Amino acid sequence: MSTTIGVPDEKMATTTRLRNDVLVVLPTYDEVENIDAISDAVLALGYRLLVVDDASPDGTGRRAEQLADGSRMSVLHREAKGGLGPAYGAGFGWGLAHDASVLCEMDADFSHDPGDLRRLVAAIDAGADVAIGSRYVAAGGVVDWPLHRRALSRGGNLYAGVMLGTGISDMTSGFRAFRADALRRLQPEGCRASGYAFQIEMAWRATILGLDIVEVPITFRDRLRGHSKMDRAIAWEAISLITRWGVGRMAGRLPFRPE
Repeated sequence: MSTTIGVPDEKMATTTRLRNDVLVVLPTYDEVENIDAISDAVLALGYRLLVVDDASPDGTGRRAEQLADGSRMSVLHREAKGGLGPAYGAGFGWGLAHDASVLCEMDADFSHDPGDLRRLVAAIDAGADVAIGSRYVAAGGVVDWPLHRRALSRGGNLYAGVMLGTGISDMTSGFRAFRADALRRLQPEGCRASGYAFQIEMAWRATILGLDIVEVPITFRDRLRGHSKMDRAIAWEAISLITRWGVGRMAGRLPFRPE
């Protein structure tokens, strides 16, 4: 089960403290229109940044490499487009090997407000194992989406919650922070899902492990530049995996072997 917390808004802080222990993992594929601005926004918070690029044809990886200084910003190049889940698995592995104690994930297109990273990190600092930026708790919300897209998102989250019994309001949120030791236990590199169902799988694993999960209210906005990577294949993967996992849960089967 998760809890909802109102973390104090740290956006109003007038000074930035460098947090070398906090790493933001940013998967990219054809995000050259956003990479400069999103990198600046994350680094301005005092956190480290790892861009995980899947050989973007538009040159996102090359541009990220130009921006990276090897200290506060680094780039992990993957050979081909391999999906969101494997990209995060690789990025989290890199972060754990480079001494990060808090690891965050977010989209590169400003649908997640970089300033909200501070509230997610604050939730981890306050004792949570996993902090989820949630659209579907009090004070959370979605703007710029048409009604049918909102309905699909809410319906998908309700279906996942019922089938997997997590009690988490926003199972598909891609805006999260993890405590390093909790992330090791979650074994993200072994997740079955390659698309957005990765977020659902990680949330379910966290529930199975009994981790302390909190949902922090956020406002989600549609991207202003570039194109969404969601397609029918990704949506079908999510539906089929949720159904399979749900049936397995009812039969007492777990999706992974907890350590």
